[in-house]
Amino acid sequence: MRFSLAEPASYFERQKARAKNVTAPWAATETVLGDRDFHEEKHPYRSEFERDRDRIVHSKAFRRLEYKTQVFVNHLGDNFRTRLTHSIEVSGIARSVGRALGLNEDLIESIALAHDLGHPPFGHAGEKALHESLRGKGSFDHNEQSLRVVTSLENRYPYFKGLNLTRATRLGLQKHNSLPQGMSHTLEAQIVDLCDEIAYSNHDVDDGIESGFLSLEEINEVQLWHRHWQKIQSEFQNTSRKVQVRYCIRNMINSMTFDLIQTTKSNLESAEISNLTQVLNYHNTAQNTHMLASFSVEMKENVVELKRFLFRKLYRHTEVQKMNQNAADVISFLFQYFEKSPQKLPENFQPRLNQMGLYMTLTDFIAGMTDRYALSLYHQLKA
Repeated sequence: MRFSLAEPASYFERQKARAKNVTAPWAATETVLGDRDFHEEKHPYRSEFERDRDRIVHSKAFRRLEYKTQVFVNHLGDNFRTRLTHSIEVSGIARSVGRALGLNEDLIESIALAHDLGHPPFGHAGEKALHESLRGKGSFDHNEQSLRVVTSLENRYPYFKGLNLTRATRLGLQKHNSLPQGMSHTLEAQIVDLCDEIAYSNHDVDDGIESGFLSLEEINEVQLWHRHWQKIQSEFQNTSRKVQVRYCIRNMINSMTFDLIQTTKSNLESAEISNLTQVLNYHNTAQNTHMLASFSVEMKENVVELKRFLFRKLYRHTEVQKMNQNAADVISFLFQYFEKSPQKLPENFQPRLNQMGLYMTLTDFIAGMTDRYALSLYHQLKA
C-alpha cells in the first residue's frame, strides 16, 4: 500500500475513528476535557493531548529533572534513577495499563511526564526542608508546584503564561481534594498515580541493592520479593546474581501491573461504569469512597509491606540520612540567605517580588533548582 500524507480533515476523521475503535467509553476525551484556558486553533496533525505531551517534553522544567534526585544524589553514580528517568518509567508502565483498559494513552503520557515537574532538588528531603522553611509563612507541596509550573512559570509563548495545557492534563496534576466539588479524577489520572507507586517502589529496590544499602537477605523478608525470588532461584540457578535481581524486579512490576489491570476492570464492572460522566461523578455518592483504579486487597497489603520495608531499611539508612541532612542544610541555608537579602535574587526574579511576594518568589526559585545548581550556589555563597 502506498503511503501518502493525509489532508488535515481526513486525518481528524481517521483519528476519531481510531479513538472510537480503540478507547473505551470511560476514557477521557478531548470533547469533554480538551479545552484550554486560552483558545488555540486545532493542530492539523496532532491531538490536543499529544500537544500537551510535547509542550511538557520541550519545557525547561522537564529538562531539569535530569539533575534532580530520586533517592540517590545524581553525582553518586550514573546508574541511579533521577526524576527524569523515573517520570519516563512511570509513563511507560501507565501507558501499558491504559492500553489494556482502553484509556487515552496520550493523556496518560502527558500526566505522567508532568507529575514531578514541581519537585525541588534533593528528592523528598528537599521537599520537606522547603516546607519546613515556609512554616508560618506558607507551605510547599510538589503536586501544587507542578501545576504552578505548567500554568504560570514556564514562559515559551507570546500569548499566555505557562503551557496552556488542556483541562484534563491540569486536573490530572491536582490532588483529589483540590478538584472541583464532587468531581472524581479521570481513570487516566488514577492510573498514573498508582503506576508512580509501582515505578518508585521497584526502582528504589533496584537502586538500593545496586548501592549496597539493601542486602538480598533483608529484601527476602518481603513477601512480594520472596515469591518471585524463590521461583527465579529454582529456574535460573546458573544466571548471574545481577541478572537474577533485575529479572525479579521485572516480575514484580509485571505482577503489580497485571493486578492493577484486573482489579480495575473488576471495579468498573461492579460499579457498572459505562461512560466518562460516571467516572467523573463517581465520588458524588457517599458509598463510593474508594478509587475505581486500584490494586486487589492482597496486592495492597504486599505494596504496603514493601513500602514499609523501604522506609525502614533504605530511606532511614545511615548514608541516605546523611545525604538527606546535607540536602536539608543546603535548602535551609539558601532560603534564609535570600529571605534576608531578596535583592540578591537573580535579575529575572526581581519583578516577581512585587507581583507575587517574597515567599512565593523564594519557593519558585528554590523549587526550580537542580541538585547541582543548588550545591554550586550554596558553596559560592558560603565561601
